[in-house]
Amino acid sequence: MKNKIIRVLLLLTVVLSLTGCSVVEGIFKAGMGVGIFIVIAILAVILFIVSKLFGKK
Repeated sequence: MKNKIIRVLLLLTVVLSLTGCSVVEGIFKAGMGVGIFIVIAILAVILFIVSKLFGKK
């Protein structure tokens, strides 16, 4: 249980350390297609990590 809490806190730290404005600026500079791909990729990674943390063993 303690290990899961540490993992969740680490995940939150990583997510919150990314500043929203710089991420959005980079997406608009790269283009809409690349931006959509990056957002989907980030969501997939987050869902994968959450499923590994709270999935059945």
